[in-house]
Amino acid sequence: MEAIKAGRDFERLYIQKNIEGEGIRQLRQLLANYHIHYQFVPVEKLNRLTQGNHQGVVGILSYIAYSDIEQLLPGIFEKGEIPFLVIADRITDVRNFGAIARTAECAGVHAIVVPDQESAMINADALKTSAGALARIPVCRSSNLRVTALFLRESGVKIIAVSEKGNENYTQTDLTGPVALILGSEENGISPQLLKMADHICKIPLLGEIASLNVSVASGIVMYEVVRQRNNF
Repeated sequence: MEAIKAGRDFERLYIQKNIEGEGIRQLRQLLANYHIHYQFVPVEKLNRLTQGNHQGVVGILSYIAYSDIEQLLPGIFEKGEIPFLVIADRITDVRNFGAIARTAECAGVHAIVVPDQESAMINADALKTSAGALARIPVCRSSNLRVTALFLRESGVKIIAVSEKGNENYTQTDLTGPVALILGSEENGISPQLLKMADHICKIPLLGEIASLNVSVASGIVMYEVVRQRNNF
């Protein structure tokens, strides 16, 4: 509870199922006040996470401080810069996420937006794979990526989905203005609800027999197409 009041960010927060008591009631009220997501889990899961006296609650602190895209975006415009964002939809593989963050930092991406559920845990492996990029590039959590995408569109940011379902080549899409690239999980791709929010759905041509690229590789290709177009390479 003191960590929450101090503004610390959590990767995961678990509360034991069916546990009661005044302390738990106060904790849940505090979590609601700070809009922090948590999960109810069996006591066996908590026992696997720690050998200590967990009192029915285990929180995993984040290695980074998360940002708010609604506060971040106006500052990008105010500095006279063209927003360049990445939305990572349900990318849960830690190393893929770290690799995406590394490329994003190198390509000049202003921020990465992730859902507060079904997203890779930013741990030591993620930081190592990102070569430290996750300590440099803002990561913004969203409780609803569709609502976030709508906010970005209303703010003048073009939503570009990168998917094999696309009807245009990624090099034919105008990426010179404010853009947010949506990348989906390798298992399920971009969610249908989020795909509907896209202004353009672009694809990377595949000339071999394999049906898709690794998401971190695909992200690098399209991120550097943004760089190429904006710098007239």
